[in-house]
Amino acid sequence: MAAVSSGVHPVDRLPGPGRLLASGLQHVAASYAGVVAPPLVIGAAVGLRPAELTFLVGASLFTAGLATLLQTIGFWKVGARLPFVNGVSFAGVAPMLAIADGQADRSTALPVIYGGVIVAGVLGFVLAPYFCRLVRFFPPVVSGSVITLIGMSLLPVAFEWIQNGHPERPASMTDLALAGTTLVIVLALRRLLRGFLQQIAILLGMVAGTLIAVPAGAVDTTAVREAAVVGFPAPFHFGHPQFTLPAIVSMCVLMLVSMTESTADMLALGEVVERPADEKVIAAGLRADTLGTALSPFFNGFANSAFAQNIGLVAITRVRSRYTVAACGVLFVLLGLSPVAASLIAVVPRPVLGGAAIVLFGSVAASGVGVLARAGLEKGEGLLVAAVSLGVGLIPVVSRDFYGASAIPATLRTILNSGVSAGCLTAVVLNAVLNRHTDRRP
Repeated sequence: MAAVSSGVHPVDRLPGPGRLLASGLQHVAASYAGVVAPPLVIGAAVGLRPAELTFLVGASLFTAGLATLLQTIGFWKVGARLPFVNGVSFAGVAPMLAIADGQADRSTALPVIYGGVIVAGVLGFVLAPYFCRLVRFFPPVVSGSVITLIGMSLLPVAFEWIQNGHPERPASMTDLALAGTTLVIVLALRRLLRGFLQQIAILLGMVAGTLIAVPAGAVDTTAVREAAVVGFPAPFHFGHPQFTLPAIVSMCVLMLVSMTESTADMLALGEVVERPADEKVIAAGLRADTLGTALSPFFNGFANSAFAQNIGLVAITRVRSRYTVAACGVLFVLLGLSPVAASLIAVVPRPVLGGAAIVLFGSVAASGVGVLARAGLEKGEGLLVAAVSLGVGLIPVVSRDFYGASAIPATLRTILNSGVSAGCLTAVVLNAVLNRHTDRRP
């Protein structure tokens, strides 16, 4: 492991045990909701009982931890070795629900989904060294637009958390108060604290927000009381994978979308940690994504991809060590092995998480604006490229049903409903056509 020295890049520095644990917990808190949301949605859709649903969530935490370790520590040519959390891709929820709808009995859908995920992961692993060459199509005007779009696309997630997971209805005064108080506490801690305590201001803010939520009756401890102390995601718990062509095609399309998003995320994180992601890094990162995806179904998990949420945390805390995220991966594995421990994280009320997330996700968008500012939008048609790609990318963010027409093919809808992928492809094409160059990023 890397030792701390002036000759070692901050990404490769190993913090002390206390800082490592606290920073790892902060990444767990930032990404926990994103990891558990997809299995909750899918499990409910296929009719799992509460105990089985808890098992599925634990399996997703376990496999997210393994995938994160592949990404941060890595081996051979696998792993970007950047502070990236890998977790269940929410982009896969819609196609997996479609696969479930296509079964005569929804309760038998999981093995079919797992079969498609395994094939998609293997295909992505094979394509990784070729897919990474797309980095030459990402000059600053493109990467800046995509990074900005990532942050703007994530902000509605924070707003939905503030609404306690019910975007169809207004946020209650209690939810608004908890989110606002948490946001103010985080900002105050960032302003008043120094050194390590300033770096974990997000975590401290969420702890304070949760404690404030207790007398307001907004903390639910039911999950802690009912969870088992120890549990292992036994392989093929829901049945051995089944390989059907429709599921395989659907998951392979999802894999290409996830690889596009991961490429954009790696470019964004490279800018934040001041270690630009080149083709070699992106290829290794995509191998970690896809290998983690191929292995996840063996332990009852789903497709994994890089989590953009944690880019904001790295930008805010300025803790760039990949080992802090590796610690997050270890914690995810332990949470997956102990349902009662995993449920402790779930105690944090969603509005509290949403208040902190405004800082996290807004920081990603602000980082993208910084890249655009350095790109020189006055050159060529840079302003036009940024404007149109941001507009196209925000369509599914502001209108979830915009591409819901039955005339739109399901495969195309999967791409369009991913704002980051749609905006990224728009930026690449417009830059190539209008600026007539595909310069490498400096």
